[in-house]
Amino acid sequence: MMSNEQRLIGFYGHPPRPVLDEYRAKLGLELIDLDVGIGAPETRLVPETYCQIITNIVSNAEHLKDRLAVVIASVGEDKCDQGRFAARVLKDLGIEVVETRNDAPRPWGEVKIASSRLPLKEKVLRIMDTIHTPDERRYEHCEPVAGFWGVPPHDLSLLELFPDETHVYGWTRCVEAGVPADLELECYVDPGVPTVFFAQTFCAKQLLAKHLARKYRGLSVDADGPIGASVAAKVEAFLKLG
Repeated sequence: MMSNEQRLIGFYGHPPRPVLDEYRAKLGLELIDLDVGIGAPETRLVPETYCQIITNIVSNAEHLKDRLAVVIASVGEDKCDQGRFAARVLKDLGIEVVETRNDAPRPWGEVKIASSRLPLKEKVLRIMDTIHTPDERRYEHCEPVAGFWGVPPHDLSLLELFPDETHVYGWTRCVEAGVPADLELECYVDPGVPTVFFAQTFCAKQLLAKHLARKYRGLSVDADGPIGASVAAKVEAFLKLG
């Protein structure tokens, strides 16, 4: 039998924090975000042409199956239909899954990291940490010279192409505000700020990214797995000319 130090609570998407807190207190285990690539072998349980983030979830869960005490799964509008499908696959693997929906309407919370002067990659990582741990630090607001809209890319090196004065929009901004299913906030950007609208290849958010890029004269890009040279070149050229 594994000790508590070896076992983990997996989660993906943005489960309500009270649910995460409840299971952390009850089980006394650390959390692990299954959305993120951790070097697990890619599973054969998902199609080859599929969202990389959902592939991460299933691959990581299959790889860590014997260590996962439970998986807290986002299956509502705060995630996507694939979140529901992934939960079903994990259950069939014999993993205990707690399904959550974080889509109740409520006022937006404070957004401070998304508009700070931190490097973009650091901003995004800190925002994702707020899913399970409040961030009480003070942040200096900056005026945006660029914008990044969307979800955290599987390959975070994409974020290193942006200046520090980049504001975060889209689903990632919704995460910091505590309303991951709020479509109105997800569609918000600062007009006139050169913004890259990013979605994972094969993700339904590509429709929204392309629409908003056209509406705000931004750049719509998608990537599946590692960021290729062509995507990086497009982003760099857009930011330089913008």
